[in-house]
Amino acid sequence: MPSKLILSTVSILALAIPTAAAAADSSYDARSVTAAVAEVEGDPIVVEGHRSSYGAKAISSATKTDTPVKDVPQALTNISKAQINDQALRSVGDLLNFVPGASPATGESNRDQFTIRGNNSSADFFLNGVRDDAQYFRDFYNVDRVEVLKGPNAMIFGRGGGGGIINRVTKRTHFGSAIEGAIGTTSFGGVRLTGDVDRPLGRNVGLRVNGLYEKGETFRRHVDLERYAVNPTIAFISEPGTRIDLSYEYFHDRRTADRGVPSRNREPLDGFHRTFFGDPDESFAKAEVSIVTLAGEHSFSDFSVRNRTMFGDYDKFYQNIYPNSPVSTGGMLALAAYNDITKRTNLFSQTDLVWENRLAGIDQTLLVGFEIGGSEGRNQRRNGLVSISTTGPTSLTVPLGDPTVDVPVTFIPNGNNSRVETRVAAVYVQDQIRPTHWLEIVAGLRFDRFSIDVLNRTNGLTFERTDELWSPRLGLVLKPVPNLSLYASFSRSYLPQSGDQFNSLNLTGEALKPERFDNYEIGAKWEPIEGLLATAALYRLDRTNTQARDPLNPQLIVPTGAQRSRGLELGLERSITDRWQISAGYSWQDAEIVETTTAAPKGRKVPLVPKHSFSMWTRYEVTPRLGLGLGAVARTKSYASISNQVKLPGYARVDAAAFYQVTRRVKAQLNVENLLGTDYFPAAHNDNNSAPGAPRSAKMTLRFGM
Repeated sequence: MPSKLILSTVSILALAIPTAAAAADSSYDARSVTAAVAEVEGDPIVVEGHRSSYGAKAISSATKTDTPVKDVPQALTNISKAQINDQALRSVGDLLNFVPGASPATGESNRDQFTIRGNNSSADFFLNGVRDDAQYFRDFYNVDRVEVLKGPNAMIFGRGGGGGIINRVTKRTHFGSAIEGAIGTTSFGGVRLTGDVDRPLGRNVGLRVNGLYEKGETFRRHVDLERYAVNPTIAFISEPGTRIDLSYEYFHDRRTADRGVPSRNREPLDGFHRTFFGDPDESFAKAEVSIVTLAGEHSFSDFSVRNRTMFGDYDKFYQNIYPNSPVSTGGMLALAAYNDITKRTNLFSQTDLVWENRLAGIDQTLLVGFEIGGSEGRNQRRNGLVSISTTGPTSLTVPLGDPTVDVPVTFIPNGNNSRVETRVAAVYVQDQIRPTHWLEIVAGLRFDRFSIDVLNRTNGLTFERTDELWSPRLGLVLKPVPNLSLYASFSRSYLPQSGDQFNSLNLTGEALKPERFDNYEIGAKWEPIEGLLATAALYRLDRTNTQARDPLNPQLIVPTGAQRSRGLELGLERSITDRWQISAGYSWQDAEIVETTTAAPKGRKVPLVPKHSFSMWTRYEVTPRLGLGLGAVARTKSYASISNQVKLPGYARVDAAAFYQVTRRVKAQLNVENLLGTDYFPAAHNDNNSAPGAPRSAKMTLRFGM
């Protein structure tokens, strides 16, 4: 990163974070905070008769202050470590099946990608509230919970996030002594090992190390993966209220890039759920990720200061030979190929000052913060010539009866070879005002100065743009009774025309103002019994300034396109009793193009948005040693792409699980997915890259703790 950015970051750290040496010399007894921290982050020890809860009672990411979930004026879903373990969730795509209003996408089988409230993104991912926007597959081995926040979130998170964001909250040391591990296998022969060790290194120092190794195959022929990771985190506590966490994560992921099946008769090709279309030996994706995070916080009696600085280094390559046409009436289809190289470094630093005070007899929580950072990256895409000749065609026609091939492919530059630099400087202020016990007002405003510079390394052309973005947020929360909150909110977000991966800036985009997302929402959050949270949200989300042809001059591109999403989301999470956990949701959605864009005319439906979707997972402790789980996912039809030519049929899937406490420290777990053997297609990337759902399959896990 440039020296000015590094110097600015160092200056912030010097002001906001006490030194590690001071922490080590302090006589503060870290053990006094262990219980409080464990309540928030979960207990890693497997103890007979003890269950961690689903969901969360309070979070800080939605407002950057510690706020009860029922007092946050927006819809959100929390998937806790306990639920992730119980369902054996291993990917963002698996998790999103159980989030109302969200749909997974295949991401070309090389990255996490999703659609929330009709808006697709491969970049709106955050790690402990800091941007983690590179394209790769994430894992949950070191995660305490995953938060999915719906609607525009720019006031807290900055640009993007028009439909929602996904924030992973990682584990921290408890300053206690514990070990947890798991050994798992699947019915397809895969193996997965995870470990979690927490150790005190002194009165004021704690170390926690999480690790992962996974290797295996899937139900798809020739498709496999291998990934491994390690994440040590060390924490220091000095005087009361001061804590520093230093974390490093190394993550490696290599897998077959399986783009799925083509279409036939306007639906995904049925009967070929196991068949690989293309060349599996030449279709693969690999990512090397290194992330360093330094976080510090200090609390006074009514005032606190926090800083989190994160540096990420991302090295990504993927290559695929994939289906690129529907199956013809003669039983033929086309294969195409390309590869992509992306290298990126991110450096972001956030500093928050929070003041709990009472002014003029009114309780309030005032937040003032700023963020600086940026990224540098290189991206090159090369098209493949699929032929025995190096000057042959860019596609190859193959019969449906033999679509798995082994053919020479030559990759040549296609002109997309860019170097991209981004810079952001932001300041934000938010006030949570409580005039009475039954009313809370959340009002905030953020200003971002976002600049991007793109160099086309093929022809030497440069493009640059700077946007100054104002992102407001206003929410009203009424609490007529202690266990019920009613809210109304408005929020706005922006996305520069360079796209969420910054690599599409050209002469046209350089002249266009950013896309805008406006969200209007009303909702309710109700705790009918202690420990159980029921939620409802009704929203309208308008996306404007999307690119469109000028109706007066079709040769020009102007920001006049628009999209509208409307929906109802219902949720139920946490505990019905001490022995009964639940996470359930329903959504009704309608997302369409309301003003013609460059991608589609007015009236087209947004892809991967089923009108109705339902999900449920519940676990019940039959006895202190035996637990049973039951889950279901159901979705109506949706479109595979904005063309609206191919429909993904609706489906319903049932899952089940059994848990048995073998000893006080050892637990056995069996998860069966798709118990009834439903044939279905849960996600797609385009009309001819639809992902078949897995048939009936099992995951066996042995967990231990001490």
